[in-house]
Amino acid sequence: MFAKLKGLFSSPQVPEGSGTTSKAPDPAPLPPPPPAKEEKPAEKENEDKKVDKPQESAPSPAPPPAPEPAPSAASAPASAPAPAPAPAPASAPAPPPNPDQAGAEGEEGVPPPPPPIVINKYSDEHLRAIIMKMRERKQLFKEKVTDQYASSPEITPPVTPLLRKDDYNRVIEERRQQAEEAQIKKEEADKKKKEEQEKKKKEDEQKKAEQKAAEAKQQEEKKSIRTRISEAMWSVVDTVLKPLEDLMDSVFGQTIDPFTDRRYIAWLSLVTVAFNYNTWFITARLCFPYHTEISIPYWFTLDVLADIIYLVDSVISQPRKQFVKGGDIIKDRVMTKKHYRDSERFLADVVSVLPFDLLYIQFGFKSAFRLNRLLKMDTFFEFSDRLESIMAKAYIWRVIRTIGYLLFMLHLNACFYYVASEYQGIGKTKWVYSGLGSAYLRCYYFAVRSLINIGGLNEPETVFEITFQMTNFFLGVFVFSSLIGQMRDVIGAATAGQTYFRSSMDNTVEYMVTNHIPSLIQNRVRTWYTYTWDAQGMLDESELLDKMPLVMRTAIAVDINLATFQKIDLFKGCDQQMLVDMLLRLKSIIYLPGDFVVKKGDIGKEMYIIKGGAVQVVGGPDNSIVFVTLKAGCVFGEISLLQSSKDGGNRRTANVKAYGFANLFVLEKKDLFDILVHYPESQKVLARKGRKLMKAKGPAAAKVEEEKKKGLALFGPKPPTPKLLRAFGGTINKTFIDKMKTSSTN
Repeated sequence: MFAKLKGLFSSPQVPEGSGTTSKAPDPAPLPPPPPAKEEKPAEKENEDKKVDKPQESAPSPAPPPAPEPAPSAASAPASAPAPAPAPAPASAPAPPPNPDQAGAEGEEGVPPPPPPIVINKYSDEHLRAIIMKMRERKQLFKEKVTDQYASSPEITPPVTPLLRKDDYNRVIEERRQQAEEAQIKKEEADKKKKEEQEKKKKEDEQKKAEQKAAEAKQQEEKKSIRTRISEAMWSVVDTVLKPLEDLMDSVFGQTIDPFTDRRYIAWLSLVTVAFNYNTWFITARLCFPYHTEISIPYWFTLDVLADIIYLVDSVISQPRKQFVKGGDIIKDRVMTKKHYRDSERFLADVVSVLPFDLLYIQFGFKSAFRLNRLLKMDTFFEFSDRLESIMAKAYIWRVIRTIGYLLFMLHLNACFYYVASEYQGIGKTKWVYSGLGSAYLRCYYFAVRSLINIGGLNEPETVFEITFQMTNFFLGVFVFSSLIGQMRDVIGAATAGQTYFRSSMDNTVEYMVTNHIPSLIQNRVRTWYTYTWDAQGMLDESELLDKMPLVMRTAIAVDINLATFQKIDLFKGCDQQMLVDMLLRLKSIIYLPGDFVVKKGDIGKEMYIIKGGAVQVVGGPDNSIVFVTLKAGCVFGEISLLQSSKDGGNRRTANVKAYGFANLFVLEKKDLFDILVHYPESQKVLARKGRKLMKAKGPAAAKVEEEKKKGLALFGPKPPTPKLLRAFGGTINKTFIDKMKTSSTN
């Protein structure tokens, strides 16, 4: 009883290792400790009992309840075997629930330590949990100590037992067999799976093929009677026309190249004439009273001729046109014929030759039944494009075509004016056609003055006349502004080169005037500009050639200069492809009369090929002596291309000036070396020939060296001094020379 009161008034006790700052009072003195072997279990038992003490949130005068034994209190000591410890005074049995009895026993023996006072329940629970984990970890450490391979407190797999060699081999063999069996099973499974996939794939392909076959069969079955009749009809037509087609093979050939065949372009010109006849005269005959009893036979004859031309073009010419399919030029007659019959142009051609003229029998001779002939307009535009591609000056045809458009617009307006006059009544008002003179010329004159807005026309009186005249004015402004703009574009494109030349020359002259260049030089520059433009139609040919593909440039260069290159001794025996590459590096330069192309002593960096004109090799004090004249196709300066600056090998050995206007091709040394990198064999050939040519017509320095050698050869080389004389006479000669020097100084 007194012990409890003492615990209540004393400072609060904190469990061991709780981490709080409060300290418990010193417990009662304990008897001396037992031997070392028995100390560990006793301490552990005391710690277990201390941990199992109930927790209290605050001190209370009421007696503490009986503590409940924790389930881990008994299991923890039992897991670690140890000898039975001797009884210690601190390990007393739990106090009975009767406080009076506990007080009596406390008076007789040593009173137990008071229960701890818990300051923070949450912290106390966590500390107790940490203590429990530490004890478990400690137990694990004890168990792991028995395994010498343990490296961490974590649970490790059991140690592989040591086997005898035979047992080990047997285990390894069993594992190998198991691995092989597993591999075989896996391969069989993969093979079976692959076979199933292939089988499924084949089944899918077979199904797709069957579906396609079924669809094709359905399409074949669904083929309309019209298509079958069409095929049968074309078969009959081809059979009937075969003799005529075979006869025309000698004229057009099996097939026609529509871009380059001049015969096809000539035929298109004839079809264009027929189209223009229908275009102009159908509208004129439709509006003006030109169908008289006398003129009808002539009109009928011309109509039949135009229809025959249309028919021949649709049956003979157009089915022979080659076409491009997938990059290939199709030249097969059957395929070209099928291609034409499947096109939209064939449909327009068929409609354009339908004989609506037979309606003349019922309704009389009227040109309105021939309006379907105007659907042949594709032939006119094709002829225009093909003609432009073969003409040297295509702008001439463009100007003619634009003027034709203008005249046709006036023609249509004249027709409309006559119809309007007839509607109003010819000669009834001052505005309409009076009925005097040629109706077409009078109406055409009115159309010209009306559409071009010249003025001076009679004022319209009725609403219809005013409306017609206003429409004429609006159409005239729109149409003629468009035609004038097109004409300007055509003329501008035709003179674009001349404009560029003139602007370049003007800018150059202005620069020379600004910098006060002498008049002599200005005149020479003007002469160069004028001659260059007159000679080649442009200032720089490379600008035009650079826009072409490499194949085209190569073809042009080979056609112009390959024969000349093959005649040059220096390049004989070289690779032909190397010569072609050199042709592509040539540059064209024009020299005026008296200009020096090269001068004696200059560094040679170029080789020259004469394209046109002539050059002279001159010499003498005032370069008045002409040694030789080189004309078109000759080459000079080729030696300096392969020689280096050593011994003056790259120096010019003569003066060359232009005799008249000279057009030269220039090949620079840098370009030649860039090409020779890719042709080592040709490089060896050129080096060998260069040395030979250098010996034959090398520079003056080499010749002087040869003359020196020849002069020394007259007297022969000086014999060498004997070795014995050099050995004994060396010291004597030296002494003698020293004495001579001393005497001369004295």
